[in-house]
Amino acid sequence: MSRKKPIVIGVAGGSGSGKTTVTSEIYRSFPNQSIAVIQQDAYYKVQDDKPFEERLLTNYDHPLAFDTDLLIAQIKELLQFRPIKKPVYDYTVHTRSDKIVPVEPKDVVILEGILILEDERLRNLMDIKVFVDTDSDLRIIRRLLRDTHERGRSVESVINQYLTAVRPMHLRFVEPTKRYADIIIPEGGKNTVAIDLMVTKIQTILKENERALN
Repeated sequence: MSRKKPIVIGVAGGSGSGKTTVTSEIYRSFPNQSIAVIQQDAYYKVQDDKPFEERLLTNYDHPLAFDTDLLIAQIKELLQFRPIKKPVYDYTVHTRSDKIVPVEPKDVVILEGILILEDERLRNLMDIKVFVDTDSDLRIIRRLLRDTHERGRSVESVINQYLTAVRPMHLRFVEPTKRYADIIIPEGGKNTVAIDLMVTKIQTILKENERALN
């Protein structure tokens, strides 16, 4: 009895666009269902070889900040219904933690991150590509609240990073990937119509996978 390969859904968008909210809303629509969520943020490169002062200068919004090779390799493992050990990144020390998160293979894999549509190799693994499109003023406010409350950052450092790295990298690398999207969702998690459409599509795929097993 054959098993259909998992479907991979990419959810991209600028920092603070609401892509995590979109992903969470989709995930919550399928309690106890076969869905895994992989965050691109977990795949920042190891920086143990750099002094802390140099790590502070890391441009987290540049494609080269990510260990995309590892991300691609682990997505391919999930596509073969093999478990992976997802890395954990520690923003307080600006390098990868020693911890890992076991992820079991699922029928649906949601891959979420600012630059998941930037690499063609990664795009080629996706069945559905989504871009969450939100105005820049809302994105900077959300990022400011997140980084100060969850990542121990000062307001000044967040604003400086936004002006020197986040905004120019968004215009250079993130925004252009919108053209690769199959679906563009304005206003992120508040767009319930678009989320409902995504949920309906995933339900159809899950039913098809269930029939393939019978």
